[in-house]
Amino acid sequence: MPPVDSTLGYEQARDELIEVVRSLEAGGTTLEESLALWERGEALAKVCRRWLDGARARLDAALAEER
Repeated sequence: MPPVDSTLGYEQARDELIEVVRSLEAGGTTLEESLALWERGEALAKVCRRWLDGARARLDAALAEER
């Protein structure tokens, strides 16, 4: 499984994360495959979290300017 590209857009990372979760929930994978999927999911979640944190900071800044 290729490493997660940290420049992925939010929607791309979210969509891939959804697929990882579906694969894990479906089962039928070896322990090694499941661990690789889980690691990829964690990396994708970090990308999503970074985007969401950035969006929150931008919203907070915009709201602070209005005051």
